[in-house]
Amino acid sequence: MSDFRSDTVTQPSQAMRQLMSTALVGDDVYGDDPTVNRLQSYAAERMGKQAALFCSSGTQANLLAIMAHCQRGDEYICGQNAHNYKYEGGGAAVLGSVQPQPIENEIDGSLNLDKVKAVIKSDDFHFAKSRLLSLENTIGGKVLPMDYLATLRPFVEQNNLALHLDGARIF
Repeated sequence: MSDFRSDTVTQPSQAMRQLMSTALVGDDVYGDDPTVNRLQSYAAERMGKQAALFCSSGTQANLLAIMAHCQRGDEYICGQNAHNYKYEGGGAAVLGSVQPQPIENEIDGSLNLDKVKAVIKSDDFHFAKSRLLSLENTIGGKVLPMDYLATLRPFVEQNNLALHLDGARIF
C-alpha cells in the first residue's frame, strides 16, 4: 500500500541511503555539485520546464513558490487543509508578507472553483490583490483527480492568477 499523507511518511530504503552516502558533492553556490545539478536538470526535463531548483524541504519549496508569484501585500488562495496554510508556520505571511485566503477543501482535496472565483478580490486598492491559486496534492492522502487538474489552467488564465501545486508526491 502506498501512503501519500505526507512526504515525510516515506522513509528511504537501504539502497537510497547508500546512494546518498556515496553521492558526489560540491559547492552548490558555485554550481559545482554534480548530484544537485543532475537532479535539477532531470526535474526540469521531466516537468517540461527550462530549469528546476533543488529545495531542502517542501516547506521551503512552497514558500519560494508563493514569494515568486506574489509581492508583499498580495494574497494567495488555498484550501484550509493545505500544508502551506495549516502546517508551515505562516511562512508566507511572516516571511513574504503574503496573505492567505483559505477556503474549504472538498472531500477529495480539491477546491470548488466557484468558491475560488467568489473570493478573488476586485481591482480595488483597499484589498490585497489575488495573485495565486495554490493547491495541495495530496490532502489526507487523496490524489487530486486528473480531470480536475485539467480545468485549472483555463481557470487561472481567465481569472488572471498564477498556479502553484504543492507536488511533494506528484510522481
